[in-house]
Amino acid sequence: MEICPYKHTVQYYETDRMGITHHSNYIRWMEEARVDFLEQAGWGYDKLEETGIISPVTSVQCQYKESTTFRDEVEIFVAVKEFKGVRLVLEYKMQKAGTQEMVCTAQSEHCFLDKEGHLVRLKKTVPGFHDMLCRMAEAYEN
Repeated sequence: MEICPYKHTVQYYETDRMGITHHSNYIRWMEEARVDFLEQAGWGYDKLEETGIISPVTSVQCQYKESTTFRDEVEIFVAVKEFKGVRLVLEYKMQKAGTQEMVCTAQSEHCFLDKEGHLVRLKKTVPGFHDMLCRMAEAYEN
């Protein structure tokens, strides 16, 4: 399954007084890219929530490499770095569109809960989603 990178154009309100993108926006872009990634994979957040599953963020890490400014177009590549059935780790590589210039590398960790807040084992509850994440994690390792 080929997942296309998510594209985001830096908006004026995302920049600071110096004209540089404020660091907090990269976290928002990760969420935008994650939502798009899951949608392309056939398991959008709305579909997951219909099954009674929510997926909160448990950790975020970012390494800022280069600045971006108003109107820069950023491509965000998302990959399943690790999945062990309960915990999901996604990797993000952000680069200026049309270049190899890396602006940020990041990862987010997630768990899966039911609506009462109890941990869910996807293999039992949503086997199709579980299997897809396993395949993507395996592809990442190779």
